Amino acid sequence: MIEEWLVVEAVVAVGALLQGAVGFGVALVAAPLLMLVRPDLVPAPMILAAWCLTLLIAVRDRRGVDWGGLRWTVPGLLAGTAAAVLLLQGLPEQGVGLMLGTVVLAAVGLSVVGWHPLPHGRNLVVAATAAGFMGTATSVGGPPMALVFQRESGVRLRGTLSAVFQVGGVVSLTGLALAGRFGPQEMMAGLGLLPGVVVGFGLSGRLAARLDGRRLRPAVLAVSAAAAMGVLIRYL
Repeated sequence: MIEEWLVVEAVVAVGALLQGAVGFGVALVAAPLLMLVRPDLVPAPMILAAWCLTLLIAVRDRRGVDWGGLRWTVPGLLAGTAAAVLLLQGLPEQGVGLMLGTVVLAAVGLSVVGWHPLPHGRNLVVAATAAGFMGTATSVGGPPMALVFQRESGVRLRGTLSAVFQVGGVVSLTGLALAGRFGPQEMMAGLGLLPGVVVGFGLSGRLAARLDGRRLRPAVLAVSAAAAMGVLIRYL
């Protein structure tokens, strides 16, 4: 239905706007809501749409990419993705929904507590492992890496996270394809989310330099927590 399509695109556009401005948020906001409206769009189609968004952000904010830190994330992304693929082979839709809701609430809790790990070798490997697992299993892989880089400048945060997500997206989609969770149908569904991605990214350019993160992040966390609770209520 056209109404459902408009709702889906609007949700993705809002998530893309937030991610384009602060470096993460498209899956954190969109995935829980999509699980309520169109659960077939999570995780693979959402990962593909997010990958396209991070490509746009990485090109825009390429001057801020921490290439030295990026190399530490690859082993973690591979390990986390492998673990998620093994889990998904025996996990039904209800299990994915419950995991997604729990993961998002846990990420919100960590952000509220204010845990601030530094972006160096060991922390990057651990965060990338968690991101690879969460991103492949639920499409929400941003929070672990965002926590590590949350004290960096906006350009460095957005640029580096987008570069990490570029690698992680390819790894996750490859793993999902091997697990039978990503094929032509999921690819077309993911490409169908691109209008929302383009609209959100286009609006984020001006906001990236103006938004006050102290006001934006609480709103993102509140919406994400509410959506995650909705998913948990639906599948419990």
